[in-house]
Amino acid sequence: MHKTIVITSIYPASPSVRKWIGFTDWKVVVAGDKKTPMDWNCHPATYLSVADQESAQFQISRKLPWNHYCRKLMGYLVAIQQGAEIILDTDDDNMPKPDWSIPEFHGNYPVTPPDMSFINVYSYFTDQHIWPRGFPLNRVCDPAARLAASSMRTAPVRIGVWQGLADGDPDVDAIYRMTVNTPCFFDLKPPVVLGTGTVSPFNSQNTAFIQPVFPLLYLPASVSFRSTDIIRGLVAQPILWSAGYSLGFTRATVVQNRNDHHYLSDFESEIPCYLYPEKIMDVVEGAVSSQFSIETNLINAYENLIRHHLIPKCEMDLLLAWVQDIQNLTGKKP
Repeated sequence: MHKTIVITSIYPASPSVRKWIGFTDWKVVVAGDKKTPMDWNCHPATYLSVADQESAQFQISRKLPWNHYCRKLMGYLVAIQQGAEIILDTDDDNMPKPDWSIPEFHGNYPVTPPDMSFINVYSYFTDQHIWPRGFPLNRVCDPAARLAASSMRTAPVRIGVWQGLADGDPDVDAIYRMTVNTPCFFDLKPPVVLGTGTVSPFNSQNTAFIQPVFPLLYLPASVSFRSTDIIRGLVAQPILWSAGYSLGFTRATVVQNRNDHHYLSDFESEIPCYLYPEKIMDVVEGAVSSQFSIETNLINAYENLIRHHLIPKCEMDLLLAWVQDIQNLTGKKP
């Protein structure tokens, strides 16, 4: 099976990037940006320079903004073009552990009850008071949002997306970092799969997508760096359900040595994650149908988000270019 790791970076090749490149059964594609050193090189990774991206024969390449996390979209398209069947989404500050792996995308796994709405998936892997970035603040102290192993049943499921957790400085919001900021090392527990209607934010830091759901890799470019992957994950979940796929979480398989951040700037960038996650879910669920393809549901979801003023109207032009590029690469009609 062809597997590709996609990273974007504005720094020289980090120890984490070099570790990922050492995985001989995975290809690595690194998407650069205008802030990336011009001499970036780390053999045998495929590096997409600014010039490479500007000359690429993808519709989206002429529309993507620079100096934005969404440059990763170019990496995804190149990975698909090279024949990837699994794409791992990660960052240059996530160091894989020696036993890093992802579970199979189909099998028998512990599954949560359905229709629990937002749950704090971190509560399954630790007793520490901590929550993932994008988790609704009004549920942070809600006992009903905690996830107990006793509530789960083992069942056969198809996984579309696996989110691996990160030890050390896991993915949390700026409010946690400015008020608590305690490191976390998660318990070694079996994977957990979310039942239909049970929701958790997921990010782009240690996250594997299987080929049929590649359109859901789309990162909105009209929103901030700290919001884009969270909005992507919220949009993806109802579409996964409609196509018969689930979202799963695994124990921490990377350690995050986080690049420097300014917490107050992160807070400003994350404001949509604090205010709108539940509304985004409601709006997307209202637009999605099992009668439609993943691509059509993705388009319908963003049209509905724009109609409800949750995403700027300009996003649609970029999304349609993404869907067209996916169609051109796969020969699949939306």
